[in-house]
Amino acid sequence: MSNPVLTERSGRVSSEPPALWGGIECTVNRVGNTYQDQLMRNGHHHRPDDLTKVAGLGLKTLRYPILWERTAPDHPDRPDWRWADERLGILRELGVQPIAGLVHHGCGPRYATFENPEFERQLPRYARSVAERYPWIDAYTPMNEPLTTARFSGLYGHWYPHERTTGGFVRLLLRQCRTTVLAMREIREVRPDAKLIQTEDLGQTHSSPKLRYQAEWENHRRWLTWDLLCGKVTPGHPLWNFMLRAGGSERELWFLVENPCPPSLLGINHYITSERYLDDDIHSYPAHLHGSNGRHRYVDTEVVRAAPSRRVGLGGLLRQAWERYRIPIAVTEAHLGCTVDEQMRWLMDIWNQAQTARRTGADIQAVTVWALLGSYDWHCLLTREEGYYEPGAFDVSSGELRATPLAELVRRLALGQPVGTLVPEGPGWWQEVPELTGG
Repeated sequence: MSNPVLTERSGRVSSEPPALWGGIECTVNRVGNTYQDQLMRNGHHHRPDDLTKVAGLGLKTLRYPILWERTAPDHPDRPDWRWADERLGILRELGVQPIAGLVHHGCGPRYATFENPEFERQLPRYARSVAERYPWIDAYTPMNEPLTTARFSGLYGHWYPHERTTGGFVRLLLRQCRTTVLAMREIREVRPDAKLIQTEDLGQTHSSPKLRYQAEWENHRRWLTWDLLCGKVTPGHPLWNFMLRAGGSERELWFLVENPCPPSLLGINHYITSERYLDDDIHSYPAHLHGSNGRHRYVDTEVVRAAPSRRVGLGGLLRQAWERYRIPIAVTEAHLGCTVDEQMRWLMDIWNQAQTARRTGADIQAVTVWALLGSYDWHCLLTREEGYYEPGAFDVSSGELRATPLAELVRRLALGQPVGTLVPEGPGWWQEVPELTGG
């Protein structure tokens, strides 16, 4: 058992570990004219009994999709609630509290995609209808990872609308954050105590000496979702001028300052690829990794491979987030696409780092086992449908749920039971990578 913790927020001593939550990978993203749906691909759409097996792990909180694109794909006045009614009814009977996700890396349905103003009118309307239909739900994530989605859709061109400009990135980020404020306003008119669980990928950028200026800029950028929602992006913010130069208006920025919607809880999503290394020694890497910011050519790669000794790790990132915002935190995604042995080591490492951050005073509420049913094609960032499957606590590749050894580790952590010798001995591969000078 961990030592008692005195957090600055609560002023109370707590010796309890964080809660263990679960989540189902549920992305509905658009590439070209095609919407991809993880719930169809992993079969959960057709298997209500999955929820009984998930609850059997001892999980009492589940990030769960009530996605706009699935419920009202064709017209805002013609939602089909049958699937959500059935699934949420099962969760309620099982005593599992959902955190309702409304858009998960999506762009909205065709009649209100997020490059258009209609998005910020129609998503809040949908959010209110969810709150009215399910008034017992008290936690929401209207938009999953706005910053990451804006990068992938507006800056890198991976997803619709496939823009590759800083202007596209800024417009999509501001619209998602503004829509989140408006959606929570509608939800709270129905459920005044509703909590905003705002998720975002959190890592840190490291670099070779020549690229320190770029790493510093990216380390300011990584906080933008939470900074914007907390009303912190004012003229004194390091990226205020950037946002204006890239096409954001003062009116848009001041709206978020004057209508802050700070998260009730920061949802930190962290992957082994979240910490990056920028290396100007491009000749050490294959040509397809070479890129440029217009000033220097460099490679953006994983710090764990290029300079592992610089890696901060989740524990350090949790403390950074706590010091910056003093808002309670949950790790809302923690998945590793690898062998089941390495997945078990990864989850235990995440759990231990969260507990360490909690012992040092950060208010860490929970750790989430993400992708309980695994995920498809994240190896190519959902840009293609290749059928590449990564199992989670369950393997669904046969069309049915088969528990992997990770499931037993999840069950023991959720129930507060000792894990004993369940976790394979030895470090995870990310803990033993030798120092490298190139790719």
